[in-house]
Amino acid sequence: MEKIVRPETMERITTKVLADAFIEEQIKEIRAQVGDKKVLLALSGGVDSSVVAALLIKAIGKQLTCVHVNHGLMRKGESEQVIEVFGKELDANLVYVDATDRFLDLLAGVSEPEKKRKIIGGEFIKVFDEEASKLEGIRFLAQGTIYPDILESDGVKAHHNVGGLPEDMQFELVEPVKLLFKDEVRVVGEALGLPHDMVYRQPFPGPGLGVRCLGAITRDRLHALREADAILRDEFDKNGLAGKVWQYFIAVPEFKSVGVKDGKRYEGWTAIIRAVNTTDAMTATIEEIPYPLLHTICDRITHEVEGINRVFMDITPKPIGTIEFE
Repeated sequence: MEKIVRPETMERITTKVLADAFIEEQIKEIRAQVGDKKVLLALSGGVDSSVVAALLIKAIGKQLTCVHVNHGLMRKGESEQVIEVFGKELDANLVYVDATDRFLDLLAGVSEPEKKRKIIGGEFIKVFDEEASKLEGIRFLAQGTIYPDILESDGVKAHHNVGGLPEDMQFELVEPVKLLFKDEVRVVGEALGLPHDMVYRQPFPGPGLGVRCLGAITRDRLHALREADAILRDEFDKNGLAGKVWQYFIAVPEFKSVGVKDGKRYEGWTAIIRAVNTTDAMTATIEEIPYPLLHTICDRITHEVEGINRVFMDITPKPIGTIEFE
């Protein structure tokens, strides 16, 4: 695979003028690459895939088919929101695929993080291949790969958009934002006219909760993780932190610890809070959460989520830790 390097002379996109110039350049490149053929896009609803979708719609219109795969590893209410925003509001060609059982069955008993990522990435491509076979003229697979994905894949970890693709993949890739950092993608997204809350939506990895349900994924622990994460997001929304903190989420490791509930011994998992700020995802600092709010989050999670009896706070910056645990 040819190594992709951002040119040193490439100006950082910080203004609408620069974003508009980038958009026009990409529209020309997309049209030149795609011609009159059709493109399949993995649409998660995150900022990266949303910006790619908007670019492609602007460049090639209905030649684009967006596929949203519910792999069972989405956040609470996520797939429903994607259908509402993209299928109805943006009038995209949207195909919804519920592949929950398919993915979770493949992941059963798999604990090694890189193997989990490869399984999820590989199965995504298979799903797309199946959907493409139902459509005529599909020649291209669009992806929301950004530059930090490429950098982190060079000896750090396999990213869902880089290096996890099978050798016999039948699609040619279209990756219009692969040289951009996350902050640049947001500027481009606003210049494209995407809703502000979509452009600044919480980052979410391609493998979804699969890399936050640490170790081998079980359905009961995955459910607990999803519910705990929803509580964290709800409390951040109510307390004005949603727009202040770049990324915040819960991770749940597979080990259990002893607790007490209703006067009885209660073994449960630990919910780990991670809240970080960054501009380009290459470095990250820890957001200091008010202690009273941490108490509220802890109380809600341990009382409302079955199976969790402890709440920790991760205060590790990047580097030395990456933003995700796996």
